[in-house]
Amino acid sequence: MNTAQAPLLLIAAGGTGGHMFPAQALAEAMVARGWRVKLSTDARGARYAGGFPKAVTIEEVASATFARGGALAKLAVPFRIAGGVIASLSRNASDRPRAVVGFGGYPTIPALSAAWALRIPRAIHEQNGVMGRVNRLFATHVDAFACGTWPTDLPPGVAGNHIGNPVRASVIERAAAPYIPPGDYPMSVLVIGGSQGARVLSDVVPAALAALPEPLRRLLRVAHQARPEDGPRVTEAYAQAGIEAEVEPFFADVPRRLSECQLVISRSGASSVADISVIGRPAILIPFAAATGDHQTANARGLTDAGGAILLPEAKATPAVLAEQIALVLDNPDGALQMARASLGYGIPDATGRLVALVEKLAGNPS
Repeated sequence: MNTAQAPLLLIAAGGTGGHMFPAQALAEAMVARGWRVKLSTDARGARYAGGFPKAVTIEEVASATFARGGALAKLAVPFRIAGGVIASLSRNASDRPRAVVGFGGYPTIPALSAAWALRIPRAIHEQNGVMGRVNRLFATHVDAFACGTWPTDLPPGVAGNHIGNPVRASVIERAAAPYIPPGDYPMSVLVIGGSQGARVLSDVVPAALAALPEPLRRLLRVAHQARPEDGPRVTEAYAQAGIEAEVEPFFADVPRRLSECQLVISRSGASSVADISVIGRPAILIPFAAATGDHQTANARGLTDAGGAILLPEAKATPAVLAEQIALVLDNPDGALQMARASLGYGIPDATGRLVALVEKLAGNPS
């Protein structure tokens, strides 16, 4: 198919891993099916777009959030968003997409607003069990609403289509990788806190691992994602405990590390839960207490109820309590194996394919 004649999909996503990873998964699949794909995001989102296929055109739009900045910055938000909407109207009118899919975050407002005004078929994919503000705003103004977590708190009159959370190709490559249960050999523990790390994990996890009995502690090999400002103290804490640890602000190979670990300790962002369950690993999930609508607890509930994870509220995540939960997994090979199988059973590895089918139906099956 001539590139100029290929159908165009516009993907709009805000600048966090939670929005960008499923958007990247859809982009990978649609490019492979011969579509042209554009990503509409803001400057912050563009920093997370390095993993998108090279064929994807990245368009930065003017956007802003009421959650950051002072009074003057907040007053400027509507004007910045309006500027983004006008620019999106112009772009979409001259190069009309066959469909527009929003993944949440303020940078999706211009794309979805322009698509509504131009009557372009449009859909939302909500990753979390509790809807984000922007997705809630547009929920009744789209043609299809896809849910990554079930149940999802939906507005009256909105019918959600539970498709799961798309995961990147690098995760699919490791899907259902054989799990090696804990034993008397070096064991890998992966500590991840979302795309920007998590301070509470840096505060609690090293102390919890240090509190484990010496025969168990000496077997540990830890990979810990920590914010740059927390890295030195986390590194020192592991060194003081005699635990071999790799501490970095970002791991580019999380899927590989997930596939090789005996236990993952993580926040419960939607993409993290999806990655963990598609690969199939036992997890201790510590939801971000300040997440909007406590959506990380909602995200964790399904995997926990399935038996694949232990849910530990942040308020109860003391080193002593966390050490008990870690020992429950690493001192119990049969239980850990059951958790890994339950985690895998909860995962939806074909979520991307389900979303592709929804998009192509929305666009009139052009491929």
